[in-house]
Amino acid sequence: MTRIRYHAAARELAGRTDDELQFQGTAAALRARLSERHPALAPYLDRMRFAVNGTFATETTPIGTDDEVDVLPPVAGGSGAALVDVRDAPLSVDEAMEAVRHDGAGGVALFVGVVRDHADGKEVARLDYEAARDLAVAETRRILEGIACEMPGVRLAAVHRVGSLRVGDLAVVVAASAPHRGEAFDACRLAIDRIKETVPIWKKEWAPDGTAHWVNLEG
Repeated sequence: MTRIRYHAAARELAGRTDDELQFQGTAAALRARLSERHPALAPYLDRMRFAVNGTFATETTPIGTDDEVDVLPPVAGGSGAALVDVRDAPLSVDEAMEAVRHDGAGGVALFVGVVRDHADGKEVARLDYEAARDLAVAETRRILEGIACEMPGVRLAAVHRVGSLRVGDLAVVVAASAPHRGEAFDACRLAIDRIKETVPIWKKEWAPDGTAHWVNLEG
């Protein structure tokens, strides 16, 4: 049997401290199973993290018989992810900045990714971004909340645009606030680097002659 342990607000919403289930699958599948099992918990599960046998899980982490899973609500003081979105509308730097500002933040760092007119020595006319939206939002939230756990006092926001973008359009905006500028800079850099590594968003580059290719498809 797979043992599920609920902590803090998760325990109150589930109405119990633990469960034992016959389960074999991924963490994402378990999240769906628990949503069906505990309707009061379901609206909040997307913001909660799983730990499997004492190690933080991703949505693809396998879970099976004899595994122990902890359901962990956002830590005290907020989730750390003040704003997460993937959208086909133009992005706002002000929106991201306002999402992370608060009276205890002495520094706010911003990263703005802009579509440029060249790549690898070749002209670029436009970029098409495509995402597995729900997975992209969930993975971005996981990244930001992980950084907030690593760097207490940091608050982060990340918004990525999808669709067809022209040269000069904003493709991604990341903001990080912290009590001091050093932590804000570090958190912002960590966030964009990790987003680029694992979030399922793909980029297609179009040349002025109408030819196009998916970036990194051939490694």
